[in-house]
Amino acid sequence: MIKSDNKNENSNKAKEVMLSLKGVKKDYQIGHMKTMALRGINLDVYKGEMLVILGKSGCGKSTLLNIIGGIDTLTEGEFIFEGCDYSKLKEKERTEYRRNSIGFVFQNYNLMPELNALENIEFIAGICKDASEPKKLLDLVGLAEYAKKYPSQLSGGQAQRVSIARALVKNPQLILADEPTAALDYNTSVDVLGVIQKIVKQGATLIMVTHNEEIAKMADRVVRMKDGKVIDIVENDKPCSAEKLEW
Repeated sequence: MIKSDNKNENSNKAKEVMLSLKGVKKDYQIGHMKTMALRGINLDVYKGEMLVILGKSGCGKSTLLNIIGGIDTLTEGEFIFEGCDYSKLKEKERTEYRRNSIGFVFQNYNLMPELNALENIEFIAGICKDASEPKKLLDLVGLAEYAKKYPSQLSGGQAQRVSIARALVKNPQLILADEPTAALDYNTSVDVLGVIQKIVKQGATLIMVTHNEEIAKMADRVVRMKDGKVIDIVENDKPCSAEKLEW
């Protein structure tokens, strides 16, 4: 996942599609009522990019992220990942996809409270095929000295950085971040976003869902959603650094 090539050196090369969504719809049946969460999404995601999905609560952005991450299934349409059709995966196949191809960074960290920081990363390393060295990942996010600390002993920003290291340890092809700074204050958010930006510059592919317009300034591309649809996609020629964000 993380390559030695500098992202800027590759900026003039042809973009390589990692995944494509074609006419993706998602319905939820609640009693006699049907709710349409996604209404025909068409979207390509390119390798090595940071893609930010913006939209108000209820617009379908988290549903879209869950489908891409194999947490949820689509009702209609196509989901092509690395040239293969993932639209109708069986449960076992989706589990393997989540385990080996996707790194998740959640809003509420989802660390296991009975394990220390290093053990949280080691646990994930132990269940995937091509894991990195957990200690190196903890060092990458600047928390080598916190290896033996438990989640209850970490600040919110530290816990989220452990979550990022945990996502990276499996060497995923794609990292998905769902509102990763929503529970953090401004200074801590900038710190965490700086770590995320560093990882993308080293070659990672990342999709981040957020409602924060300012964070979109970091992205290579910004996708805006409303009422279950993509209403706009904008390419950012000059993504700004995390420390320049203000809100």
